[in-house]
Amino acid sequence: MDYVIVGLGNPGPEYELTRHNLGFWTVDQVAKKIKCRFTEGSGEFFLARKSIRGQSVALVKPTTYMNLIGHVVMQLVDQYGIALHQLLVVCDDFALEEGRIRIRRQGSDGGHNGLKSIISELGTQQFARIRLGIGPVPAGVEPADFVLAKIEKTTINTLRDLADRAAQAVIECVTQGVDLAANAYNIRPSAPPEDADGAERPKEV
Repeated sequence: MDYVIVGLGNPGPEYELTRHNLGFWTVDQVAKKIKCRFTEGSGEFFLARKSIRGQSVALVKPTTYMNLIGHVVMQLVDQYGIALHQLLVVCDDFALEEGRIRIRRQGSDGGHNGLKSIISELGTQQFARIRLGIGPVPAGVEPADFVLAKIEKTTINTLRDLADRAAQAVIECVTQGVDLAANAYNIRPSAPPEDADGAERPKEV
């Protein structure tokens, strides 16, 4: 296996149309683009496999809740014997403005419990991730409530477009490499403070 792409989200229909499930949306779009289907994996996840321009790829949707996703990643590491450079995680990020994509080779959890769980299980922050901007969190709203609330009709098409662009970014990470994909998608010259060193930011559930 050359790449394992893990989309972060929560299982169940009640979470399907929430911002916290953009990782799921993205890997669903990748599967659609490369014409493969998800089936039950031999662990707590759904799995779709395909070769993309000679690179063997596994798309993964964990079936645990967000704070246990690290266990799923360890299952994948054990099953496929993957190295850290073969892992790519896709998740939402309320510290990035809505519609932005940011690709990094490593970084802190930034308040995201899915990333926190993965970092805890792997014992390192050194794995690539694609973060999808859903911010800012409205004034007076708790971040956890924001990411788990049903997406408004006025916003859903914008976020579907974001997931579609992120799916193409995943494909480019696989075929062109993370650095070239980052150059193409991290197009703004400035970035939020947490991009540099995991500076303080609101925490979510």
